[in-house]
Amino acid sequence: MRIVFMGTPDIAATCLKQLLSEGFDVVGVYTQPDRPKGRGMKMVFSPVKEVALAQNIPVFQPENFRDEETVQQLAQLKPDVCAVVAYGRILPQKVLDIPTKGCVNIHASLLPQYRGSAPYQWAVLDGCRETGVTAQYMALKMDAGDVIDIEKTPIGENETAGELLDRLAELGAGLLSRTLHRMEEGTVVGVPQEEDKVTFAPMLDKRMCPIDWNKTAQQVHNQVRGLHPWPVATAELAGTKFKIHETVVAEGSGVPGSVLALTKTGLLVACAEGAVEIRSLQAEGGKRMAAPDYFRGHPLEI
Repeated sequence: MRIVFMGTPDIAATCLKQLLSEGFDVVGVYTQPDRPKGRGMKMVFSPVKEVALAQNIPVFQPENFRDEETVQQLAQLKPDVCAVVAYGRILPQKVLDIPTKGCVNIHASLLPQYRGSAPYQWAVLDGCRETGVTAQYMALKMDAGDVIDIEKTPIGENETAGELLDRLAELGAGLLSRTLHRMEEGTVVGVPQEEDKVTFAPMLDKRMCPIDWNKTAQQVHNQVRGLHPWPVATAELAGTKFKIHETVVAEGSGVPGSVLALTKTGLLVACAEGAVEIRSLQAEGGKRMAAPDYFRGHPLEI
């Protein structure tokens, strides 16, 4: 079975590595164009491109599929299946129609929940206790295709979105492999999604970062976890702006936003209900530090 793989970030690279390790016939890889990154704005390859080049697989990086030449380039690869994982590009119907067995997508949520670009982050932000990955046939409408299979996993009470993604990548790689084997065997049956249960996961942005201490401790904790490693929750303490990297829910009460104590493990801050202990933070212009270490050198009025 001839497979064209489409993906860009680390989760996609993990899935591609799994397919290659199992000997799937990946005849081409599509990934987003190289982008400038870092202070030097050096052009860098996507994680998927790095994997493909290391295995001498042809790599294609169109900006989109609007022109006929790009569409025909894909058609010339004669794919039986297009396997798509976090590609970051919309596929028009003329592309979805090319592979003989269809386009299958691995999405990092339990569809129909959290359709969109930030599914696992919103699962954490919303305080979900469970999420997973979904294999689905692709449709023109975003993340709305028939569901092939689902793999579930619990979300740890202190697990960040970044930590969760690492686990979802491994789950997604296994699910994609099993799905493609089933497609080879002709045993795949898609089930339509229940439209009345659809929820959405829009892109994250930095306007979500400032912590509102008038929320409950659990809500603040979920915000810190869900926005890590990007764009990272922020707070101002004693006139200094910090990125808040790690918190735990703790006992305590007081005026929301007031500092209650500096403990051996962190800085205790009151919320509207309960308190959070900030374990790790980063002052503006500084490096990430354990909260007790930072405040020993920068005394804070309690």
